[in-house]
Amino acid sequence: QVQLVESGGGLVQTGGSLRLSCVASGISFSVAARAWYRQAPGKERELVATLKNGGYTNYADSVKGRFTISLNNAETELYLQMNSLKSEDSAMYCCAIKPFFRDWSDGYWGQGTQVTISS
Repeated sequence: QVQLVESGGGLVQTGGSLRLSCVASGISFSVAARAWYRQAPGKERELVATLKNGGYTNYADSVKGRFTISLNNAETELYLQMNSLKSEDSAMYCCAIKPFFRDWSDGYWGQGTQVTISS
């Protein structure tokens, strides 16, 4: 059974940094991509960063140059380094894993970790 557990969220001031972690277990398939999503109250879920098989990364325009997605060598822990945080970055952040030939909606998701940026 696949489990994704996020941690690292919290309350930080504008301009600060946080490092989110997502520990994965029970993965017995080839992973096509890993990602961080976020959702703020009253807003749609937003794809923040993607790390594809082969190491390719993509970022939402709103976080480019500030956020970095990475994976440990054992491929068990996904990170999101967030710098120069802004109030609009406040949201619930979730990690997700997508097998090949499946959509994100058919992938595996964690419960999320709350990030709150205070001005």
